Amino acid sequence: MGIGVSVFLIAVGAILAFGVNAATDVANIDIIGFILMACGALGLVIALIATSGARRSDTVVEDRVVERERVV
Repeated sequence: MGIGVSVFLIAVGAILAFGVNAATDVANIDIIGFILMACGALGLVIALIATSGARRSDTVVEDRVVERERVV
């Protein structure tokens, strides 16, 4: 799950939790919204940790100074 999908889940969950006033006998829409927001937040944290770890790389730089004598 990437960052975009996580933000999408948070947005859909917030709409369901705070914006929809529908009542069903089968499921509670508010709880589904909160679950989607929690899954989106967890996915966002995991995606951010994964991308920050991928950007770290060790670079070894060796500077070699070579002095040549000038022959006249």
